[in-house]
Amino acid sequence: MHRFYLPPDECQKDSITLSERESRHALNVLRIRPRDRVIVLNGAGDEMLCEVREADRRAVRLKIVRKNPIPPLPCRLTLAQAVTRGRTMELIVQKATELGAHRIVPILSERTVAHVGADRAAAKVEKWEATTIEAIKQCGAAWLPRVEAPLTPQAFLSRSERFDLSLIASLQSDARHPREHFESFRAEKKRLPQAVCVWVGPEGDFTPAEIKAVRAAGGVPISLGQLVLRSETAAIYCLSVINYELQSWRG
Repeated sequence: MHRFYLPPDECQKDSITLSERESRHALNVLRIRPRDRVIVLNGAGDEMLCEVREADRRAVRLKIVRKNPIPPLPCRLTLAQAVTRGRTMELIVQKATELGAHRIVPILSERTVAHVGADRAAAKVEKWEATTIEAIKQCGAAWLPRVEAPLTPQAFLSRSERFDLSLIASLQSDARHPREHFESFRAEKKRLPQAVCVWVGPEGDFTPAEIKAVRAAGGVPISLGQLVLRSETAAIYCLSVINYELQSWRG
């Protein structure tokens, strides 16, 4: 069944209208017609089964048949990702959404090659947010991850946010397999972590000073195996492993 996105404040009534862009896609690409049934996601936990009532050149109007509230994932997963060049950052945002990230924090490391000035940051975030919307439509996620404005590692750490586990992908000699940290946490707390942050650096990794700062704030280094991975590959690897560990314990 085809999926569409509509912000929560536009889903308050039983009759809703898709945005111009979504309507165009529904009409011209998907060939939606009256009486067809579709899914609308509002990114805030609601999955709505809808019936097409009107489909003309200007808009697609729907009637909500059933609204299914979907609870958020038990673990809030934050990806602190060094900004990468070109479209690879969009790929990271897309895959992070599909892998259940609660939040994506673009990090401007000293070694970040892609420069994002204050004048371009808003446009970048808007583009990344559009990527998350397309991703939840593809994977059926009911919750839209939050994409923050790019900031330095120091600025993010200065917030003093608390996580059950803070992991940093690292090539350091004392990096451990992620499972060891999950097992240690579960043995000590008798539960699964409810808030996890994972840091993924740029090509060439975070600087020693940045790694030291993350570790001083409670971050622990994790190994991604013997091969040196590209930043986008490392992000997908980390999120996949974290999802596996969380689901394997629940299973």
